[in-house]
Amino acid sequence: MSDVPKTQYAKSGGVSIAYHVIGAGPPDLVYVPGWLSNVEMMWENPLLARFLRRLGSFSRLIVFDKRGTGLSDRVAELPTLEERMDDVRAVMDAVGSSRAALFGHSEGAAMCILFAATYPERTLALTTYGAFAKRLRSDDYPWAATLQERLRGAEELERHWGEPKIADLAYYAPSLGDDANFQDWLDTYFRRSASPKAAADLLRMNSYADVRDVLPSVRVPTLVLQAVGDRDVQAAEGRYMAAHISGARYVEFPSGDHLFWASHQDEILAEIQEFLTGVRPPPEHDRTLATVLFTDIAESTKKAAALGDRRWRDLLESHHALVRAEVSRHRGVEQDTAGDGFYATFDGPARAVRCALAVRSGVRRLALEIRAGVHTGECEVVAGKMGGIAAIIGARVRDLASPGEVLATGTVHDLVFGSGLTFAERPPQVLKGVPGAWRLFEVTSE
Repeated sequence: MSDVPKTQYAKSGGVSIAYHVIGAGPPDLVYVPGWLSNVEMMWENPLLARFLRRLGSFSRLIVFDKRGTGLSDRVAELPTLEERMDDVRAVMDAVGSSRAALFGHSEGAAMCILFAATYPERTLALTTYGAFAKRLRSDDYPWAATLQERLRGAEELERHWGEPKIADLAYYAPSLGDDANFQDWLDTYFRRSASPKAAADLLRMNSYADVRDVLPSVRVPTLVLQAVGDRDVQAAEGRYMAAHISGARYVEFPSGDHLFWASHQDEILAEIQEFLTGVRPPPEHDRTLATVLFTDIAESTKKAAALGDRRWRDLLESHHALVRAEVSRHRGVEQDTAGDGFYATFDGPARAVRCALAVRSGVRRLALEIRAGVHTGECEVVAGKMGGIAAIIGARVRDLASPGEVLATGTVHDLVFGSGLTFAERPPQVLKGVPGAWRLFEVTSE
């Protein structure tokens, strides 16, 4: 992805800490991940990438891998919370940040709490999601697991690290529990973040985290966010934290997702933005319903090799002229083109489908075949161009098409009823990086 931030490194003692920076701020905002992380793989998940970019739209967002995880140096001994605080200071110093707000998720929140209490002069504010005050059950903290349960879980984790469902979505993000692609990404994300032993050792170490006595010492503005049905960190734990931090604001969301980017993104981001900037984002009017059309030339690499550079360039120019003419004739708007691929949007699904059919017919006179994907959904308008999840879905559908095929989602099929277009239903498909299984239809005739 061209807009993925560059990986940079800061020295914390003798350890190299990998970090990314996105946005301009103010304010500066340091995101401290939970158990494991990998700053480069974060951007491969559309939901997480969207959340981080939105944070970067109203702050200078600083994201890093804690020592021993992701792209940061591996360490011989498990890091203490104090050493992890040193890592935050090192990254802040590297980017010239004298004060920053902290956003801590799950285990990362404990370190943020300690940092905010220890370095109030460098902490603008504190935000947590899915945070706990301690990880082991006690009489005055009955919501956590027992030590035996935590140690048994670490042993199971290390033994089954190479198997699917390292972290079961049904437990950590039930709203995405049936999304096989998301589960595959999460498994790979964790495996690329730590070795089996390191992951298990970190889980054991985190079991002993206890910041209860520190909570009253936090004197910076604090926002505690929590999912009501979170099975990993119960809502009662978030309420406990908010009750013990003076002046903390507590907000619950009606989900069971321990992963903050899995659902209710707009509501969560609105709370964070208002808390940090004093301005709640207005209702989004930069979103509109549109039909997206993605096309590319089938087997283009093979074709280009056979023709040679000059003849292929001439053919590509003829293809581009034909596509642009059909997009214009069907009242579409060209959004982007790269190589032999086109992305256009339309104000009606039937026009988009007919444009795809016209392009397919036209390029056959050039001895070419295209693949096309069509989807109708809500698009985000960013810098004058339409994007967002609807565009991702359209591109994924195009990628599933065979040479000469125009594939459409069930949404398009249902909206063009009575238009004279005919379809053949395909088996439901899971689209890479998109939740759920999708109904797909091949456009067979007009």
